[in-house]
Amino acid sequence: MDRLSLFSIVFLLLSFGFAIQTSYAGGEGSLRAEECPAACQVRCSETSHKKPCLFYCNKCCAKCLCVPSGTYGHKEECPCYNNWKTKEGGPKCP
Repeated sequence: MDRLSLFSIVFLLLSFGFAIQTSYAGGEGSLRAEECPAACQVRCSETSHKKPCLFYCNKCCAKCLCVPSGTYGHKEECPCYNNWKTKEGGPKCP
């Protein structure tokens, strides 16, 4: 195996490992409570209502131990997060 091939393989493995470490998506219970703030920072990064988004996201993450990937949608990844509703029937979790 030449150096370029070896370098490419190592680079891909390191990139893959980094992507796994910075991704917070997963099934219910895939996060530990101490991972919720970082996951919610990602989830709420593009909203103009950052403070309430972070508050509710962290509350939902503490209960469900899951935060959907991305900044919007993908709630099917976390049924608990998706199905927790307000008294009025709207979504509780951002």
